[in-house]
Amino acid sequence: MAAGTQAAVNDNPANQPTRPVLCVGDIQWADAAGLLARHGLHLNHVAAGEKIPGSYWGEPEAGIIACDVYVRDDTPVHSMLHESCHLIVLPPERRAQVHTDATDSVPEEDATCYLQIVLAGQLPGVGSARLMADMDSWGYTYRLGSTQAWFEQDADDAKRWLIERELLPQ
Repeated sequence: MAAGTQAAVNDNPANQPTRPVLCVGDIQWADAAGLLARHGLHLNHVAAGEKIPGSYWGEPEAGIIACDVYVRDDTPVHSMLHESCHLIVLPPERRAQVHTDATDSVPEEDATCYLQIVLAGQLPGVGSARLMADMDSWGYTYRLGSTQAWFEQDADDAKRWLIERELLPQ
């Protein structure tokens, strides 16, 4: 992300979190699959040690191909939600063409970050507060210094973008 944008994602491409983050294997599969299914997505389990299809950052980060989200048990929940939200914010015709990289604009990236935090609040055993802490630990960076500060004080554009497209859950 360019300097001055609201959200900058994964300033830590080596994927070395500063503290343990919640992983897909730590939550109930049915809860995660159900949440994604409500948005027209399919959650696919990848065996331990196998390559994750469509992963932009590489293992253990989630991968996306069209309406499919690929994860292993060691995939961070924030990654699963982030990549899923990339697909959710896209119109169906663009979603169908996605393989690995879904974003082509700063507003879409910001909306993705905002939506993943909202959806974490709907995922049992996760919650928005835990997800924001995990995002900070993993290396997401924001001009206000933390994910929570961005979400609460600097994400009006992202929220408005989602509302205009009727993408925020009621």
